[in-house]
Amino acid sequence: MTIAYRIALPADAPALRALIESGYRGESARQGWTNEADLIGGDRTTPAEVAAMIAAPDKRVLLAEHGGVLIGTVTVTDLGQARAYMGLLCVSPALQAGGLGRALVTEVEQFAVRAFGAKVMELIVLDARAELIAWYERRGYVRTGELRPFPLPMDVPYKMVVLERSLA
Repeated sequence: MTIAYRIALPADAPALRALIESGYRGESARQGWTNEADLIGGDRTTPAEVAAMIAAPDKRVLLAEHGGVLIGTVTVTDLGQARAYMGLLCVSPALQAGGLGRALVTEVEQFAVRAFGAKVMELIVLDARAELIAWYERRGYVRTGELRPFPLPMDVPYKMVVLERSLA
């Protein structure tokens, strides 16, 4: 499969939001293995949040397309001091476990080095997602020992496990 990568533009917001929702929440997310559908209800994003993410000067939303169709995404934020944050890694549920997630991680790490001068990439994962934490660990990410509160204004029993990887 030939994959084209590019940075999201404002016009991409509706398709991007649809992909994120399909991969994280609801019935469609259950087709894949990386969803939160059985852990957290409701929408993962709002149209305004996606638009703000695309417009933010310290973020880049990387899109993966095949034949002009959006099939994956990941967001990177410049944290300064040679650190970047990777978030919202999402692959279309029907295409999960085929290597696109790994390819997106590699692509966004290389982008963070080029665009932000990053030497360390950080990410957070729900503590209840042991299999996803293990997936990142197989990609060289290590637990920092830090737990953060759940980042959305929801009453959930979860904490966020902080992982990082050297990009040097």
